[in-house]
Amino acid sequence: MKIIWIINEYAGAPEYGMELRHYYLARQLVNKGFKVYIFTASYSHLLRNSKNFRGIYQIENIDGIKYIWIKTIKYKKAHDKKRFLKWLEFSAKLRFLPYFKVGKTLPKPDFIIASTPEIFHLIPAIQIAKKFKAKFIYEVRDIWPLSLIEIGKISQNHPIIRLMKKIEIKAYKEADLVISLLPNFGKYLEDENINVEKLEIIPNGICLEELQDTENLPEDIEKLIPKNKFIVTYAGTFGESNTLEYLIKAANLLKNIKDIYFILIGKGEKEHGLKNLIRNLGLKNILFIPPISKKEVIPVLKKYADVCYIGWKRKKLYKYGISANKIFDYLYVEKPVLHSFSGGKETDIIQQANCGISVEAENPKAIADGIMKLYKMSEEERKKLGKNGKEYLLKYHTYDKLSKQLIEALKEAIK
Repeated sequence: MKIIWIINEYAGAPEYGMELRHYYLARQLVNKGFKVYIFTASYSHLLRNSKNFRGIYQIENIDGIKYIWIKTIKYKKAHDKKRFLKWLEFSAKLRFLPYFKVGKTLPKPDFIIASTPEIFHLIPAIQIAKKFKAKFIYEVRDIWPLSLIEIGKISQNHPIIRLMKKIEIKAYKEADLVISLLPNFGKYLEDENINVEKLEIIPNGICLEELQDTENLPEDIEKLIPKNKFIVTYAGTFGESNTLEYLIKAANLLKNIKDIYFILIGKGEKEHGLKNLIRNLGLKNILFIPPISKKEVIPVLKKYADVCYIGWKRKKLYKYGISANKIFDYLYVEKPVLHSFSGGKETDIIQQANCGISVEAENPKAIADGIMKLYKMSEEERKKLGKNGKEYLLKYHTYDKLSKQLIEALKEAIK
């Protein structure tokens, strides 16, 4: 029986909240005969409920997966400076884990999968892999430090960025296998003149059981949603990279078409600014709904959304691909997707699945035109786009299929 250690500072579980990629993959791997250990932090801004305990480490069994929680400091928001200190703390405690009582009770791994975006933990992950003679797998979910440079607007000459770049390069050199979620990641390696012997693209996916387990919205929220409107819906984080200000500006261009309405579900650091923009524009065609559970999101999208929206910045970063979880929710509910994206067709899942319309990123006029094109379609045409998306999703993005792909990739890493 092979033993896999997955190191992801942001790994969550259903009881605690996001992120759930490694939980779903691990559950499938356990069902297929592997033993899986997930090393994660006791706190992150993505968790709904942080893990509280005494001491430095704690082991918890969740659905057959052993979680090793590493105690870390808390911070208030994603861009809090204390988050950097938490990266260093997690990495230091990870490095010394094998020498503590908890570490000594763990079986030696055959594979260590270390996942971004956080990058400092790659050094102890490499050291631990060498100690146990395990295969080191480097998983790139977000390209760091490039994302910090392009989205976070941090200079590439900043000392921390330069250090991150050195760590990134070392991880590629040491990796027995590189996994990325991004469909065009090979182009990034080519652009950076990085030679990787083995690369496997394993995108995000869906858990069908979770999406089928739904709950209705509370009545006080549901009554706020207008009836008999053509509704464009966004569900997710209100962050810097989500570019919702351009959707709001598109809503302003369409404000005289009373039949079109917008719903934004979620929260995030940009929420206050977005609401100020709406007030300044005097818009009455947009409704904010506070964060709701995945069990509630799916019924809302199915029942009320005519179009589901997702947008990105105009950055070269995206030419390497995207793998946002909300896209898969959109495809599952069989709704056409309006994609504000300038990364190119080869990285655009909406074009590949023929399940909606892609328009130029950061362009309110293009977004408004895309909405109008979908609005003028017949209901049957929109249903066909939605059906295309669902078929594509089930063909390529279930965690059962993705876990089988991962197993084959691990076998190749051994050769």
